[in-house]
Amino acid sequence: MLKIIKVITSSTMLENALGIDFQNTFAKDLEGLYKETTASVNPSAEMLLVNESLALELGIGLDKLYSKNAFDIFSGNKKPFNSITLAQAYSGHQFGHFNPNLGDGRALLLGEVLNIKGELRDIQLKGSGPTPFSRRGDGKSALGPVLREYLVSESMYALGIPSTRALAVIKTGEQVKRDKSLPGGLMTRVASSHIRIGTFEYASLQNDTKLLQKLADYSISRHFPDTANVENPYLALFAAICNQQASLIANWMSIGFIHGVMNTDNMSISGETIDYGPCAFMNAYNPKTVFSSIDTQGRYAYQNQPSILTWNLTRLAEALIPLVHDKKDESIKLLTEVLQLIKPVYTNYWLVLMRSKVGLSKEDPKDYELIINLLNLMEKNKVDFTLCFRFLAKSLNGNNKPIRNIFKGSKEFDSWLMIWQERISQEGMPDEKISNSMDAVNPIYIPRNHNVEIALQAAIQENNLEPFKKLFSVMQNPYKEISGMEEYSNPIKGSDSSYKTFCGT
Repeated sequence: MLKIIKVITSSTMLENALGIDFQNTFAKDLEGLYKETTASVNPSAEMLLVNESLALELGIGLDKLYSKNAFDIFSGNKKPFNSITLAQAYSGHQFGHFNPNLGDGRALLLGEVLNIKGELRDIQLKGSGPTPFSRRGDGKSALGPVLREYLVSESMYALGIPSTRALAVIKTGEQVKRDKSLPGGLMTRVASSHIRIGTFEYASLQNDTKLLQKLADYSISRHFPDTANVENPYLALFAAICNQQASLIANWMSIGFIHGVMNTDNMSISGETIDYGPCAFMNAYNPKTVFSSIDTQGRYAYQNQPSILTWNLTRLAEALIPLVHDKKDESIKLLTEVLQLIKPVYTNYWLVLMRSKVGLSKEDPKDYELIINLLNLMEKNKVDFTLCFRFLAKSLNGNNKPIRNIFKGSKEFDSWLMIWQERISQEGMPDEKISNSMDAVNPIYIPRNHNVEIALQAAIQENNLEPFKKLFSVMQNPYKEISGMEEYSNPIKGSDSSYKTFCGT
């Protein structure tokens, strides 16, 4: 649940501000992979949004959430008791070019907390001011990108896609200078961790195998404990990360999501979507779609995301060479064997997801061809990616009109439809049940680009959060069609091929 809040004062001691105990496992275990620093003070800050449901999952009671002390923590004005605030170090391949010294230039890790399930979660301030890694930047964020990440990351979570979460949004009360002066914003982000492929790249550059091993051991303990006691735990760690990444990208592809900046410093080893900068959801299906203003060559286009998956993981493999085997050649051989499995593993994840989107639960050797043929027809007829699968489900209930309309009465599609209906008959289930199963995996609502822009414009230029709140509310139940909400399910008229997103946070 999202709320605009008025902070209430509280006499609670600061160390009890959130009612949770901050741990500092990254700080204690991985010295050399961070710099201690503090957030900038924002005396004119105001709280705009808090995520009640996420707060409760973290064990933060609502009385604590709405306290003055919680506001002080989320605004960066005070740090939690026992918190070691730090900026993490990492390298990164950015559009294929290696930058050895990146790190958190505008983010601050407060520490880790145990949620109500006993899972460790990072709590980070994003847009909190300059750090030792800011490289002459101001370390701040504009409010628009903060609101975008809040909306899109929580939408991804509601869609069932692994993602970082958004706990709070602060309007800092100051202006930040970009190409023009913009209101500043600060977000509290929650993640399984903020360890990236680039973190391993940075550790490997230090010529300190013990540091690299500490990072790998920490990652195993935190994310992949099942790999700890196998014969070669570091090779198993790599395989587990590859598996998580393959699953994540398959999920992106199944909902038409384009991350936009799949640099190695933007890819979390936990398999969560992280860093919502130039990201967007595709409308009309076109595998070459690019929404990022800085991706001028289309490196991170929709169709390239699976291949970039392997490219990025190859960089991780290079970093892990010293740990996998004493002999470099043998280490490379073992890592390469895992890398060669990424494409078939990804394809299997993708095929399972796409089968479910077209109502298939049983396997047939011709399913891959069936799905590819549908996608080719969608591209040829410029069919909306999201609505296609919802309308396909409607056709099982005797309503062929919506699906035939978006294919403009294509005879080729009619032929495909007959083949698909024959394949559906092999499932041995009532059409209504199959239709319901399709609706359960095919969203009717996604954060349509034009709706996101309308909501952000109202929030930033008019100080009106009502459009944002309404869009956010609809996106919390993306699979359930709501009468009267067609504005959130329909694509914009005409093409959005010129739509651009930016790295703003």
